[in-house]
Amino acid sequence: MSAAHAAAYPAVQLAAEGAGEHRPLIITLFAAFVVATLFITVWAGRQTKSAADFYAGGRQFTGFQNGLAVSGDYMSAASFLGIAGAIALFGYDGFLYSIGFLVAWLVALLLVAEPLRNSGRYTMGDVLAYRMRQRPVRTAAGTSTIVVSIFYLLAQMAGAGVLVSLLLGITSDFGKIVIVALVGVLMILYVTIGGMKGTTWVQMVKAVLLIAGTLLITFLILLKFNFNISDLLGTAASNSGKGAAFLEPGLKYGVSGVSKLDFISLGLALVLGTAGLPHILIRFYTVPTAKAARKSVNWAIGIIGAFYLMTIVLGFGAAAILDADDIIASNKAGNTAAPLAALEIGGGSGSTGGAILLAVISAVAFATILAVVAGLTLASSSSFAHDIYANVIRKGQATEKEEVRAARWATVAIGVVSIALGALARDLNVAGLVALAFAVAASANLPTILYSLFWKRFTTQGALWSIYGGLASSVLLVLFSPVVSSKPTSMFPDVDFAWFPLENPGLISIPLGFLLGWIGSLVSKEKADPEKYAELEVKSLTGVGAH
Repeated sequence: MSAAHAAAYPAVQLAAEGAGEHRPLIITLFAAFVVATLFITVWAGRQTKSAADFYAGGRQFTGFQNGLAVSGDYMSAASFLGIAGAIALFGYDGFLYSIGFLVAWLVALLLVAEPLRNSGRYTMGDVLAYRMRQRPVRTAAGTSTIVVSIFYLLAQMAGAGVLVSLLLGITSDFGKIVIVALVGVLMILYVTIGGMKGTTWVQMVKAVLLIAGTLLITFLILLKFNFNISDLLGTAASNSGKGAAFLEPGLKYGVSGVSKLDFISLGLALVLGTAGLPHILIRFYTVPTAKAARKSVNWAIGIIGAFYLMTIVLGFGAAAILDADDIIASNKAGNTAAPLAALEIGGGSGSTGGAILLAVISAVAFATILAVVAGLTLASSSSFAHDIYANVIRKGQATEKEEVRAARWATVAIGVVSIALGALARDLNVAGLVALAFAVAASANLPTILYSLFWKRFTTQGALWSIYGGLASSVLLVLFSPVVSSKPTSMFPDVDFAWFPLENPGLISIPLGFLLGWIGSLVSKEKADPEKYAELEVKSLTGVGAH
């Protein structure tokens, strides 16, 4: 951004000046977190001796510990940066992300957590392969896991680039790409060295930091408005330039019939996506029993619920104390609203309080990104090594040592791909990007998991049609949607090949995933094995024979 452009928007100047004067403090905080988490990772890595340690942390974590780690895994850059930005720019409609992300946990709790923990071993592919032909189903599950994880990684990489660029005063595209690359390198180190144990401890530390940081900003914003929520919302509405419409539905979703459909599509993706997210699903395997899995989800709902309530104050607080033009000037999608609000609420430009608060909140957000990318990379590399390498390529003949080595090499490959794509996605709203990952997960993974667990006529062909059909349709619709081209906030804003009008494909691809699984099973020449289904049903409901 040019100096003239920055001068036109005081908040950008605030951030640059506040960060510039206290840049040593900011760099020290960032470095302290990175060093601390690397220490945890190395410590955990020394205790990672088997495949069970690498994939599931030796199944040694309690329900509370895993609930904290699940929260750390789930409360991503989308939650902290993207939702605050969406609320600051679109008011009521931005808050819909918070509602969707939270309600989604009820689906995970009621339908997936306990049966999955009882039925599988390390990955989603274990559940599908129990009553179907191993090689094709595991290949499909592994492919889907990697694609969903990379979509989710895009959001985290974009968030990292925006955040660190703001703090270090980096304005060039090359500088932002270098930041994305450094985050990718750190993520590769976390997973290859620490495995699930290291990743879980990093996520637990990050969850505590994020809740504490969000609580602090929430308290300070409420203090500024004398704990009067009505006053806060009224100021946000008037300052936004939108008036009462800022507090009502329709600012983003509701202008036209297409935007209303987009809202329904987004809601479907958010509510159904969590139960199909690979990095969340593998967390259920880190606890010793199904009861602990259920308890960990209960803890996660409590922690995540409290956090999303605070995002109301974060987002509307940012709208009340910052101008929308300033937020957009700093980042088109609003991803810097929370850090800019922290700077302003701490005393503004040049103040020590503002700089310290900006540094602390940004370091917490950076911690959020690092912990989530580690979890995502672990999920996709584990699926490649366990499902594709060990069971498809090596046909079950690979040793545990070979399997873990394959997972580490897969981590490097996935890291490189994520860095390349993250560099392209740096100007997109991270909450919107995560919603795309939710749509892909709900289209490809959720139908096969639910059919496998609860429908005895489900067959291998049904699973393949569901996974590949849901995956292909959701990815294809995203590629030809306004997310990729045609809008100023698109990945490629200067071209237009967006023939699909919705920004989220969930409305089309999720029902299609379920429909294809049903049709594929009905027309399949191969019949489902009722005995295998009965075994899986007993195992999933009782835990008898679970690993």
